[in-house]
Amino acid sequence: MIYNDFQGKKISMLGFGAMRLPLAADGSVDEVQTAEMVRYAMANGVNYFDTAYPYHGGHSELVLGRILRQYPREKFFLATKYPGHQISQSYDPAAVFEDQLKKCGVEYFDFYLLHNVYENSVKTYMDPRWGILDYFREQKRLGRIRHLGFSTHGGLDTMRAFLDFCGDDMEFCQIQLNYLDWTLQDAKAKYEMLVERKIPVWVMEPVRGGRLARLTETEETALKALRPERTPAAWALRYLQGLEHVKVVLSGMSDLAQMRENVNTFERRETLSPEEMQTLMDIAEGMKNSIPCTACRYCCGGCPQGLDIPMLLGIYNEIRFSPSTNTAMRLDALPLDKRPDACVGCGKCAMVCPQAIDIPKALRELAEALKKIPSWADVCRQREEAQRKLAGKS
Repeated sequence: MIYNDFQGKKISMLGFGAMRLPLAADGSVDEVQTAEMVRYAMANGVNYFDTAYPYHGGHSELVLGRILRQYPREKFFLATKYPGHQISQSYDPAAVFEDQLKKCGVEYFDFYLLHNVYENSVKTYMDPRWGILDYFREQKRLGRIRHLGFSTHGGLDTMRAFLDFCGDDMEFCQIQLNYLDWTLQDAKAKYEMLVERKIPVWVMEPVRGGRLARLTETEETALKALRPERTPAAWALRYLQGLEHVKVVLSGMSDLAQMRENVNTFERRETLSPEEMQTLMDIAEGMKNSIPCTACRYCCGGCPQGLDIPMLLGIYNEIRFSPSTNTAMRLDALPLDKRPDACVGCGKCAMVCPQAIDIPKALRELAEALKKIPSWADVCRQREEAQRKLAGKS
C-alpha cells in the first residue's frame, strides 16, 4: 500500500469512501458485504475511511461506525462531514456533531470536513449567526476533531474567498479531481492554488462516478495499445499517483471486486509516461463534446443582462457530459436575472465570439437541460425526510 505522511501520520493513499456502499435487495445498505470490504481493506493496508451525515440517507455513518467498532481505534482514521451545504432554515453544528459521534460510536473524528463549500453554501459557513467555524475550531481544541478541512464542488474564486475567511484553520481540502476534470472543471487551477497555499489535497470522484471506469471501445483500445493488462479504473488512479500533493484518493467502492482491484493499483506508485499522459488527455478531450468557449470574455461587454457567459457555458459543458445536481447547484446561487433563462436572445454576444458559438442557442439549451435535473433544494428535502425516518427508527 502507498502511504503518505500527513503531519506525522501514515495515511493510506487509497481511502474507502462510504457514499456508494453495496445495497441489499430492499435498497438498504448491505452491511454484511460492507463488513467484508472493510475487512479486506484493513488486511491490505487501507486505514482511511470517509463518510458524511447525508450519505445513504444517514445510514452510512451508522453502518460504518458499527463495523469499525470491531477494530482497535488506533488502527484506522475516520472522516465525516458537517452538512452546511444542505438548504435549511437554521443550522445547529453542535446537535449534528453530537449525533455523528453517537452514530459512529467514537469519541473523536480523525478528520472532519465542512461539506461542499460552494457558491451558495459558502454564505452559510461564513454566517456569524450559526458560528459553524467557531464551533468546530473549539471541537478541535478539545481533541474531538484531530484535523479540520473542507470539501468543495465550488469554483476557484469561492475557494479562495473561503480560505481567506478561515485563515490557517483548514488543514486539508477535498476536491473533485481526475484526468477529465483537470480541464473540464478546471481542477488544475484548484490544485495549483492549494499547492501554493501549502494545503494538502484529498481527491473525490477519481473515476468520475464510474464513467472513467467504463470507457468506450475506442477509448479503451487506445489504452490497451499501451498497457493491455491495465483496467480503465487503474489508469484513472495511476494518473492521480503522479500528482505530488495528492495525499488521499477516495474511491466509493460498491463491491469487493472493486476493492480488490483498487488495492492492487495502490500496492505501489506508478507514474505515467509522457506518451501515456498524452493519451489520457486526448481521451478526455474526446469525451467532452464541448462548446469551444475559450473564456476570452469578448461576449460579456455588450450583454444587456450582464451575464457571465463563459461561466454559464462552462457549466453547460459539464452538464452535457454528465447531468447532475452537483453541477447544476452552482447556478442556484445566482440571482434569477443572471441565470441562463435571463438571456433575451439579442445575439450581440454571438456577433463578437471568435469561436463563432451560437451563444443564445446554447443558453436556451442550458435552461432546458436544467429543468430536467432535480434542484438542490429538492435533494435536501429528500435527505431531510430520510433523516427523519431514520430518527424515528432509532
